Amino acid sequence: MATIALAEETFEATVAAEGIVLVDWCGPCRAFGPVFEAVSDGHPDVVFGKIDTEAEHRLAASAGIMSIPTLMAFRDGVLVFSQPGALPAPVLEDLITQVRALDMDEVRAAIAEPS
Repeated sequence: MATIALAEETFEATVAAEGIVLVDWCGPCRAFGPVFEAVSDGHPDVVFGKIDTEAEHRLAASAGIMSIPTLMAFRDGVLVFSQPGALPAPVLEDLITQVRALDMDEVRAAIAEPS
């Protein structure tokens, strides 16, 4: 599956959807962009979204993006991973495997617990 461009108008609806959504926050990503695109080809059931932080300043600020690239993973509308820095393809593949394996009932229960 090819990556899709996300913008302020499409971000919330995309990450709130059921399933796995990976979001690459980057400007013109020369190093991580090709890795992200290549891995997307092997996962047609995962949404791979890219956000151009140079064009989407307000969206990046509202998401607390401090460093690019930053990768976020959402599952069933819940942010389950966020980390700045480019990942090599095997690490990105492992991340997808881990996100697939999450018990979302447990994740939601942990989020609901008082801190």
